[in-house]
Amino acid sequence: MEIDSGISDETYQDQILPHVSRTFALTIPQLPPALRTPVTSAYLLCRIADTIEDEPAISAAETYGFLQRFTAAVCGKEEAGPLASEIVRRFSAQTLPAERDLVGNMERVIRVLGRFDEQQRSAIRRCIEVMCSGMHHFQHSASLRGLARSSDLDSYCHYVAGIVGEMLTELFCAYSQTVAQRGLALQELAASFGQGLQMTNILKDIWEDRRRGACWLPQEVFSRHGIDLAQLAPEHNDARFRAGLLELIGVAHGHLRNALAFTLLIPGEEPGIRRFCLWAIGLALLTLRKIQHYPRFTAGAQVKVSRSAVMMTRILTNLAVRSDRMLVRLFERAARGLPLAPPSAVRRSDRAATIAAQPAAPIAEYPRHTLRAQLGSGRRRSDGGSLQ
Repeated sequence: MEIDSGISDETYQDQILPHVSRTFALTIPQLPPALRTPVTSAYLLCRIADTIEDEPAISAAETYGFLQRFTAAVCGKEEAGPLASEIVRRFSAQTLPAERDLVGNMERVIRVLGRFDEQQRSAIRRCIEVMCSGMHHFQHSASLRGLARSSDLDSYCHYVAGIVGEMLTELFCAYSQTVAQRGLALQELAASFGQGLQMTNILKDIWEDRRRGACWLPQEVFSRHGIDLAQLAPEHNDARFRAGLLELIGVAHGHLRNALAFTLLIPGEEPGIRRFCLWAIGLALLTLRKIQHYPRFTAGAQVKVSRSAVMMTRILTNLAVRSDRMLVRLFERAARGLPLAPPSAVRRSDRAATIAAQPAAPIAEYPRHTLRAQLGSGRRRSDGGSLQ
């Protein structure tokens, strides 16, 4: 991988992005031009934090120190260049070349951050502060025993993904006054959106995580089925384990229903933001279906969504992007047959839990006014009372 050192900071961001995230390299260009650079910067800063955290050659105590200093650099309280050089020298061969390059160029990404307005900078800095603090707490205690309770899984997902949903919501609201009018309802659903996507990744990557010595499944759920996560192995993947897996699929499904509600709060005249959200939701639903239909998988690649399914998701959501009714129908078709957790298992606000726990009725029973009724109590009066 070679990137010209003489290019602008913004161009560097655009060129490094597809090397560190294929998904965001596809979805970020769908956003309005005024949002693409801030969202790219935000993602790359999160990726830098994640790369520092994942480096096995650095001790837990040193990792925490580096994350604190990285947060200080993002907030303008420490020079990023010397910090980047110090961290990169400590990386082992397990850190990918693209990630090494990104960390080494953190100063460029932070310079781009400094050119945003105060509202954008504040949203991104808060996200990095919360993520670095919470992520390290959970990574430091990671083991094959898993997390103790479902509430611990909720907390972990909030630190690594929910806070990103909240940050993106702030960026969307700063971009558009129309979106900002629905900001309260969007913020109530934002963390749940992030958790739906993160839980899907956790379920897909169960066995890869275990090979790294980590497990993000809640023992509380699997104890009900007589499974000790510390003893779990792919060859011992039996009906009891699959029962617990289905419970978590149901929770992830509930959060993804919140993600759809979130997306429908974005006005139809902002199709780029809607596409950014919808592609992620669609692929997550299809991944959950593959996990459900092939619960004996032993590697994430076995439940990876095919290229043809990715293309079909893009085509269908692009055709329906301005129509709430069509988007609900597409969601119900993609989610057909998935288990759905009760409201108590989808630990968000009361309104969010109510939306998530709606029974999976036939497609025809989800007209636009039904979603309006579900979302209406969470919107400000100035919204005008309709979803475009």
